[in-house]
Amino acid sequence: MSPDFDVFVIGGGPAGLVTAIASAQCGLRVAVADAWGPGIDKCCGEGLMPDSVEALGALGVTLPEGAGYPFPGIRFLGNGVSVDARFPAGTGIGVRRTVLHDALSAEAARRGVEQLWKTRVVGLNGGRVECEGRSFRAQWIVGADGGQSAVRKWSGLEACRRDERRYGFRRHYGIAPWSEFMELYWGEDERREECQVYVTPVGPQEVCVALLSRNPQLRLDQALPWFPQLAQRLSGAPATSAERGGVTASRQLRRVCTERIALVGDASGSVDAITGEGLCLTFHQARALARCLWESPGAGSLSRYEEEHRRLRRRPAFMADLLLMLGRRSWLRRRTLNVLAAQQSLFSGMLAMHVGALPPVSFAANFLALGWGLLTQA
Repeated sequence: MSPDFDVFVIGGGPAGLVTAIASAQCGLRVAVADAWGPGIDKCCGEGLMPDSVEALGALGVTLPEGAGYPFPGIRFLGNGVSVDARFPAGTGIGVRRTVLHDALSAEAARRGVEQLWKTRVVGLNGGRVECEGRSFRAQWIVGADGGQSAVRKWSGLEACRRDERRYGFRRHYGIAPWSEFMELYWGEDERREECQVYVTPVGPQEVCVALLSRNPQLRLDQALPWFPQLAQRLSGAPATSAERGGVTASRQLRRVCTERIALVGDASGSVDAITGEGLCLTFHQARALARCLWESPGAGSLSRYEEEHRRLRRRPAFMADLLLMLGRRSWLRRRTLNVLAAQQSLFSGMLAMHVGALPPVSFAANFLALGWGLLTQA
């Protein structure tokens, strides 16, 4: 019997919706199922880098008029040092996760994607997706159901090459952004364990503040006193959302697909949220998967996706490891920030590579210059 859909996506967050949109762009019949309703929220820094904005544009996704807040670059602050750099092209945008989700859902609907909200998937049976009270046949099944993916478990793809976890907590504050940049504050808790705080402008009178650490018990109110400059700025600012938590993982799976099932987004592994590149990586994975299914819909199409998925992960994974190394060693972080502040072009080059504007080979010169600066710093 012919399938009900060419592609059935399990998970209706950004990963699932972008996969559905990209697949529908290729002329495939697509459905998305999720146990929750539309407007799904998640703990994240809510900053989209320029490459993320570009990827959304390629998918035809537009944010509502006045939604979000642009930022032209990144600023690092720590150990009394501040250093910033502008993106080599384009701008980033801070946008509430629920606003982004609504925009993705609207584009998926425009593309003819069937969205099965409040539909819980309970298992897979060959080429069938079993939901509570319903069953669907599909040529391809995509798991986009997050870091605790049930699809990953059902399909036997749980084996990892790497699995390291940190924890994030996010809250919004009603205050006008004091900087045009997205800011990353570096610090340590009372046990001298590294932690970071992201501040992303998401509106003319609102900022998103996100804490990252290895301590699952650490909350924003506890951590802010370790960042006195930030704590002073937020003093008296009303919270405009409840604190929300989540896990951020550096996870690499051994495989991300079987013959008929593929994983995408956090279900397929992830890089630490310190990069701010999680959504961009997801967008590129989704487009790569859709191209593979459309260009070679027979045997071997998912093996091509496996190769592309591995390639796409390399740059953000490298940058995550580099930033996490700086976070774990306070002496290295202090010296690095001093060198970057003294040689702004180094930070600009690193940021350009971070957003994919320069090939990795171009980073070699910057890396050598940074190393020389560290060695010769007084």
